[in-house]
Amino acid sequence: MLRRYVEVRTNTLKLAAPLSPEDQMVQSMPDASPTKWHLAHTTWFFETFILSPHVRDYVPFDARYKFLFNSYYKQLGGHPDRAIRGAFSRPELYAVLRYRNHVDNCIQTLFDREVSVELLRLLELGLNHEQQHQELIITDIKHAFWTNPLRPSYQPGQIKAFGPASQPLSWIAFDEGIHEAGHDGCGFAFDNELPRHRTCIKPFRFASRLVTNAEYLEFMADGGYLRPELWLSDAWDHVNANGCAAPLYWEREGDAWYVFTCRGSLPLNPNEPVCHVSFHEADAFARWAGARLPTEFEWEVAAGSVEIRGNLLESGAYHPARLAPIRICSKFSGMCGSGPRARMALIQVIVRQPVR
Repeated sequence: MLRRYVEVRTNTLKLAAPLSPEDQMVQSMPDASPTKWHLAHTTWFFETFILSPHVRDYVPFDARYKFLFNSYYKQLGGHPDRAIRGAFSRPELYAVLRYRNHVDNCIQTLFDREVSVELLRLLELGLNHEQQHQELIITDIKHAFWTNPLRPSYQPGQIKAFGPASQPLSWIAFDEGIHEAGHDGCGFAFDNELPRHRTCIKPFRFASRLVTNAEYLEFMADGGYLRPELWLSDAWDHVNANGCAAPLYWEREGDAWYVFTCRGSLPLNPNEPVCHVSFHEADAFARWAGARLPTEFEWEVAAGSVEIRGNLLESGAYHPARLAPIRICSKFSGMCGSGPRARMALIQVIVRQPVR
């Protein structure tokens, strides 16, 4: 556990390393947070829930931080307005890094004595919490750099070859039945993954791969953002009020489309999975395609039948990558063909979630 603690905490610092102190103060919208705040808040978790209540005579690094870096834990006595985190120029970045170092040293000292099961569970929760914020460091700075007219890049620019086109779509059939949903009790889980329970699922067919940028461009070319019959009522109001015409980070220059990435603005790769679309955009696309989005439980049943793989943090790409079609284990082997106008029932949807 100590080795894992050091690894996770080190990875957070690596993600922040390309950013200047000025970069780490930026908050481009109320739903985002500055990198400096992420560094401090994840440290606050270990100090507040592990060191302060479980280490005798522990002295907080700065007693004011208990309020300053609280996110939304009301039972701890309040917190600053989330929307103004970018206004906190103090403490300076070097002080936040000293705070991290102080807490890390105390946690490592904690392992010099016998550690209870309760403390190990809290540490596991804290590490998973920090990994959530690692993702947020990337998504938040990407949005911040996108709003900057200079369009800086988080990573060195690199344009890769588009590679082969996506394989033809096929449909994977799932039978009606009673299925188990929720965490199975093996390994870590957040509370919103519990309890495990039984749920009835009607027959459905699942697409064998994700929707591509090329397919989403077809939707746009067919007037997808101009046809109210494709959109839910509040979604159509949002489209008109905000002039929505493409996914977030897409920009058109002449006849070509570009997408803003962690490596700056790059030509849109038609073979990559489409991302940074809202739920409403995904829903409209599915309706246009003569399909629908999967329910949470359909998604879980389908995902439980395939191996865990993907373009994860370790790749260092921080951008969608094309994967081979889904391969289902034998108990879900039914396949359905697709005609020339068939479209996917599944779309990769990225929707901003409340910060934990």
